[in-house]
Amino acid sequence: MQPVSRVSLKRKLLLWLLLPQLVLWLSGGFFAWRLALQNGEKGIDQTLTQSVRGLARQIKPIGDGLLVDFPKAAQDLLEQDPADRITYMVSSPPGKFLLGNAQLPPPPPVSVRVGEPLLYQARLEGKTVRVALLDVDYGTPQARQTLRVQVAQSLAVRQRIAQELLAKMLLPMGLMGLALSALVYAGVLRGLQPLKRLEAQIEQAGARPHGGADPLLPIELTSAPQEVHSLARTINGLLEAVASGQQKEKRFLNDAAHQLRTPLAGLIAQTELALHESQEPAVRERLEKVLSAARRSAHLVHQLLQLARSEASVEMQPLDLAALAREVARDWAGRALALGTDLGYEGDEQRIVQGQPLLLREALNNLIDNALHYAGPGATVTVHVSAGPNGWAELVVEDDGPGVAQQHFADLFSRFWRGSDQAGGCGLGLSIVEEIALRHGGRAVAEPVRPHGLRAGLKLPLT
Repeated sequence: MQPVSRVSLKRKLLLWLLLPQLVLWLSGGFFAWRLALQNGEKGIDQTLTQSVRGLARQIKPIGDGLLVDFPKAAQDLLEQDPADRITYMVSSPPGKFLLGNAQLPPPPPVSVRVGEPLLYQARLEGKTVRVALLDVDYGTPQARQTLRVQVAQSLAVRQRIAQELLAKMLLPMGLMGLALSALVYAGVLRGLQPLKRLEAQIEQAGARPHGGADPLLPIELTSAPQEVHSLARTINGLLEAVASGQQKEKRFLNDAAHQLRTPLAGLIAQTELALHESQEPAVRERLEKVLSAARRSAHLVHQLLQLARSEASVEMQPLDLAALAREVARDWAGRALALGTDLGYEGDEQRIVQGQPLLLREALNNLIDNALHYAGPGATVTVHVSAGPNGWAELVVEDDGPGVAQQHFADLFSRFWRGSDQAGGCGLGLSIVEEIALRHGGRAVAEPVRPHGLRAGLKLPLT
């Protein structure tokens, strides 16, 4: 089994769009820095070349000697800035110090052509400097000599120029990068909106809509992106197959229950007639067992019919839930009196909800029947209708019988689960209540009553 990727499509898109942008931005900053250094070095080379030529012109040969016309003021001007210091050295022959800074480093071992400046880098007093060198011939033709002039400048100015240029370039580049990232993020979100709508449609299609006629809704291909049309069509086919299976299951359940009602009714009638005519104790005992089993089967068929009806489409209408509850309680008063149970109503005089009267009546019938059956003789059963918190109307039936153990509360609304082995129940009553509550946009509730008893019912949205 392959591991499931937990990285969302949005994160993957943002990663593959923003990561190259970051790499390009960093690369652009690096190349901007290199360009600034090159431009700074080019400017320094031009300055040094002019300086070395100008200084060479100030040294004039006189016979076999030299006249250095380089005033002290010019020397101080060259060396006044320690951070951007320009220093020089004059030697003749090359390498034999005459004037300037004797610590100026010699050139690299390359051929130097007379009259053409040579530029190179060196270290002076622990700092990197750029040096311009120029060899000049002087003297008589019989006694030719060479004069070497060197001018050096610290690269601090180049670093400063590069930093200033980089700062001026990186700020707009950073702002442009942030703006582009924001546009990419907004574009990804907007581009994924059709997928979000498709996701919502799939969730809606898989849900059971409350009160809707179709349990499974197909996905609209017009709102799905072109790239996922094949996926949407496959899901639609699956939903159609599931919907068809559900319809066949409901139709079979409904038809089977209808087909069983008539023979069971005949079996009950014939068994009651046989009990009335028979006087043999052994025969009567067997007939009573047959009658009990037939009535239990008939009750199960009735419950299955109600379950199939509750899962069909529901047409809502305004109704008074309190009036409906009082009417149903009056209908059960006779049976409650025969069982020795006190059945009554407490709650609001009027409570309007949107609902289907037949289904809500069936839900309340199941609640009261369940309470009378399991509470036992001498118990008190009360029907409540009230407005609960957060816009809910509550329809509950409360009894003071033995109740249900806490560990079984999760099974109360499960199909065919029974709280005891007493005859007469089939385990579908509360399941039908829950289904009817869901079809009305509500939910089924159950909670224990202190010191003993059970409170079960349903919550419906108020009008």
